[in-house]
Amino acid sequence: MLKLVQNEWMKCWARKGTWVMAGLLVVLIAGMLGLTKWVASSEGTEDWRSAVQEELAGVQELAQDPTLTASEKEQLMGEEKVLEYRLAHDIAPIDSNSREGIIMDSAGIGSIAVLFTVIVAAGIVASEFSQGTIKMLLSRPVKRWKVLTSKYVAVVAFGILLMFIGFAISIIGAYILFPSGGGQELVWNGQEVVTASIWGKGLYLLLLSFANVFIIATFSFMIGSVFRSSSLAIGLSLFIYFMGSTVVVLLSKYEFVKYIVFTHMDLTMYETGYQIVEGITLPFSLAVLAVYLVLFLVISYSTFTRRDVAA
Repeated sequence: MLKLVQNEWMKCWARKGTWVMAGLLVVLIAGMLGLTKWVASSEGTEDWRSAVQEELAGVQELAQDPTLTASEKEQLMGEEKVLEYRLAHDIAPIDSNSREGIIMDSAGIGSIAVLFTVIVAAGIVASEFSQGTIKMLLSRPVKRWKVLTSKYVAVVAFGILLMFIGFAISIIGAYILFPSGGGQELVWNGQEVVTASIWGKGLYLLLLSFANVFIIATFSFMIGSVFRSSSLAIGLSLFIYFMGSTVVVLLSKYEFVKYIVFTHMDLTMYETGYQIVEGITLPFSLAVLAVYLVLFLVISYSTFTRRDVAA
């Protein structure tokens, strides 16, 4: 199995397009950091105490809503404790345009990595059919499920690699372009307010944003395996990626929206607070994503292992 994965990995990087995508990832993230620096330099300095007081008033108002669930009340209470602690101990939040803020906010990397991972996932099976190499590949004394598994592992490894390349470029750019802004990241641990690590939060957000890459790449892998068309797989995958949140907004008043995959693809919502559907938790989202992941893989494997290659 390891040799099969190694073979798929080498085939992936033997294509010029893969190197072009890796280069584009670096250029795009460096460009985003440069644009952020330019916008930040044209903005004035805001009094953080006034901003925290306004945020605290908003949180206290939301907490009065009688329809809140227990978990929502607990989340708001934690936010209130942190904001009160900042004001009482004169601890500024981390500036989003500081070095620490850039390192901590790594969720945007997934938005770029998903585009390139989808392209690889869509073509890794479909291209074997379009290039006519599938017969030679399956004529080897290796079970089909092992062949497909090696391709899927190569796709996941490619997505992970892009995420870490993006994170590395983001850190280098943060140290070159942005000064240290001071401030501290605080969290409520259920008993008291404690200081959080910016590196820990940055890596945690990177992990959460990878869920989006993982699910959409698996969907693209399934479409490519079933229909043997990389263009169809890329088109459908990017459609659900860009239109998913819109669908969730349109269906947000219906209970079944909690069980569709679009609602749970962006797990960073549990850290950023931008949650369209109320009443869902991170464990629930992980469970729903696991169900869809299994479904996508079952369809991929059942189709690939039963297909008549001579047809």
